[in-house]
Amino acid sequence: MSEPKACVVMVTAPNREEAERLARAALEARLAACVQLQPIASFYWWEGKITSDSELLLLFKTVPARFAALRDLILQHHSYDTPEIISLPVEDGAERYLAWIGQQATG
Repeated sequence: MSEPKACVVMVTAPNREEAERLARAALEARLAACVQLQPIASFYWWEGKITSDSELLLLFKTVPARFAALRDLILQHHSYDTPEIISLPVEDGAERYLAWIGQQATG
């Protein structure tokens, strides 16, 4: 199996200000080509009980080779003790778009 051409990294943030700060930091560092923000309702286990919060979901479009650096940047700047950082492989897509991700996420 070949390496994915790109990946989507999912991260949640508590508010728009932090989400925008994380998005801009990743873009300025050329660790992502694009970041999309979506408001979501999250339900999850935390400290032994079910919790719910309104959050923003960030979808970072990047390449697998940049994931570790992106993860480290998010961990450094995120306010959560245990932020969600999940990389999902993009196995296929529009070739021009995937090429654009590769060009932008690597500077």
